[in-house]
Amino acid sequence: MKPLAGKTAIVTGASRGIGRAIALQLSRDGARVVLTARDQALLGTAVAEIREAGGAAVCLAADLREPEAAKAVAQMAVETFGGIDILVNNAGATKRGEFEELSDEDWQDGFALKFFGAVRLTRAAWPELRKGGGAVVHIAGSGGRTPGAQFAVGGSVNAAMLSFTKSLAETGLRDGIQVNCINPGPVRTARLETRLARIAAENSVTRERALELFLAQEKIMRVAEPEEIAALVSFIVGPNGRSLHGSLIDVDGGTTKTI
Repeated sequence: MKPLAGKTAIVTGASRGIGRAIALQLSRDGARVVLTARDQALLGTAVAEIREAGGAAVCLAADLREPEAAKAVAQMAVETFGGIDILVNNAGATKRGEFEELSDEDWQDGFALKFFGAVRLTRAAWPELRKGGGAVVHIAGSGGRTPGAQFAVGGSVNAAMLSFTKSLAETGLRDGIQVNCINPGPVRTARLETRLARIAAENSVTRERALELFLAQEKIMRVAEPEEIAALVSFIVGPNGRSLHGSLIDVDGGTTKTI
């Protein structure tokens, strides 16, 4: 018996990177998955891969910065699969840069998708999650605990996600809903590959050497794979992870130095 058999999961930012890996992992573990992101073509490819492996999945291309998008995603899950048991709020990337060069629009956009998108979708899914003792997992980031000069927007957004997790966990105690947050550090995604390519070009070194320089600069052990984050999500929402509640879990190769 697969550990998530009979469960329905929503995964945001599911067209690529960490979100895509999470959607595939939850499906392998038996969940029916609703994937959402802005890129319809990439979503379709992920859904096709899930179905070819024998899983059940649908997708909805949506911009969660739009106030009504969250309701549409939750409604699709209920109409297609009969409910919502798992919600993974993964969508959202923020702009890096020097503080003085970041505009109001940069700040507003950073919060619009990752924070307010998660708030709206959690609110839309909450009544269904409450029916069956469901689970919410936020994917924030190590910058919420250890922000840097280039990560003013992202650090602030992620810190808000951490606070939101703790507050929501209190409500979850009342309603029987598990709430946790994962803080990834650097993960091998297209965004990281772009950074490594820039380091290689700036230093006239190979990509392998660029990775070594990156690890030394960030003072971390290694770069994580998206599948590692996905495996942790599946564990948390599965039968062996239900004692985790209100947890802020760092998966960052040692980025976070504080207690």
